[in-house]
Amino acid sequence: MAENLVSEDFPKLADPFRRELLAHCYRMLGSVHDAEDLVQETYLRAWRSYDKFEGRSSMRTWLHRIATNTCLDALESRSKRPLPTGLGAPSADPSEALVEQREVPWLEPVPDAMVGADGADPAAIVTSRESIRLAFVAALQHLPPRQRAVLILRDVLRWKAAEVAELLDTTTASVNSALQRARAQIEKVAPSEDAATEPLSEENRELLDRYVAAFEVKDMSAIVKLFTEEAVWEMPPFTGWYQGPQDIGTLIDTKCPAGPGDLRLISTTMNGQPAFGMYMRGEDDVFRPFNLMVLTLSGAHVSHVVAFFETRLFADFGLPETLPAPE
Repeated sequence: MAENLVSEDFPKLADPFRRELLAHCYRMLGSVHDAEDLVQETYLRAWRSYDKFEGRSSMRTWLHRIATNTCLDALESRSKRPLPTGLGAPSADPSEALVEQREVPWLEPVPDAMVGADGADPAAIVTSRESIRLAFVAALQHLPPRQRAVLILRDVLRWKAAEVAELLDTTTASVNSALQRARAQIEKVAPSEDAATEPLSEENRELLDRYVAAFEVKDMSAIVKLFTEEAVWEMPPFTGWYQGPQDIGTLIDTKCPAGPGDLRLISTTMNGQPAFGMYMRGEDDVFRPFNLMVLTLSGAHVSHVVAFFETRLFADFGLPETLPAPE
């Protein structure tokens, strides 16, 4: 009877942490789908051992311990998830043919709403937008799993070095050394991008309006003017990445099959950043998923776009499967 009462208590006490655990597993794995699976595994492990939970730490800390170990176990058999810029090749020539590699386990975006970073209920925000920014999550993938865990636990979750050492069964000195190495590596591979402005400024909102207008009519002159001089465009599963407004413009002009009026953009937020679901018109005049764009803004310009050509993400992320043709 007592065991049943314990089991009944567990969902009520543990469920409030589900979204922040999803964010934690997403940072570790770089895949929202893998993260969802590992959150489920975390809750299964926690439920099985709940009768041994003595309350020496908070429920949140206890669940994060289990989630971290679950992620480390999973990472023993999984490759890192890069973006094209993380493959080590120089920027590509937009006049050359696109190279597609779907066998690469590419980094995935995550909708703010899934990890409690959407601000829909300010009292319930559980994940800071900065901690899920795409550049940060991409940089994490360059770290060995244990260094990744140390950096997240220390710099994102603000655990003490001794707490991390206990979890990883190592010494505080080893944790501090791993943190130092991880921070140095992150500085090397993470692009120097300004943090997103929250809330978006009037200048940012006007830029996003211009972005939608330019793409929906495929105004190439307007599109080129959207980007900073050092702007980067990448689009997994294609391996190339492109730098500078002219190269980005050439890429879109010559490689995007849509003509004026063939694209529609739906605004959303992913990875704590402005994002769009882009739809392309078919021969039946119905607009279907084309790609998901996550944008980094720098004042009145766009400094980075990652366009994810994985259309299954639309339904997974709650975006419409189709859009009707405008009347």
